[in-house]
Amino acid sequence: MNIDDIDRKILKLLQENARVSLKTIAEKTFLSSPAVSARIEKLERDGIIAGYHAQVNPVKLGYHILAFIHLDVTPEDKPGFYAWAESSPNVLECSCVTGEYSMVMKVAFKSTVELDSFIGQLQTFGKTSTQIVFSTHVGPRGVNADHA
Repeated sequence: MNIDDIDRKILKLLQENARVSLKTIAEKTFLSSPAVSARIEKLERDGIIAGYHAQVNPVKLGYHILAFIHLDVTPEDKPGFYAWAESSPNVLECSCVTGEYSMVMKVAFKSTVELDSFIGQLQTFGKTSTQIVFSTHVGPRGVNADHA
């Protein structure tokens, strides 16, 4: 996909604040609002912009336990596991990875009791290893489009 410096600037601005106005983007890129709108629509059509999301603070909603769970699941169990993970609202992310464990999940729970129960259910798919997050010094952020 060919993107230029203006597209990169638009991506940077939208990743910083998905609600930034077309007028503001236009001012910062020296384009008209319709030109910015057309570029954003192309970035969406090309799948570079995959969606717009609000970043919600889980602690403010009572989810005080954030954890990463590694799971060793066999290839034949992956389809069932994927369906189960997608239906689990506490699973924030789930990725197939290399290494000793084949999956890593980011989960959020209101208590360690809930987390423990979840891990018990998860262990029907394979061996787990869990790390509970104490603090996050670099939170979710956008991809650096400067070198794309």
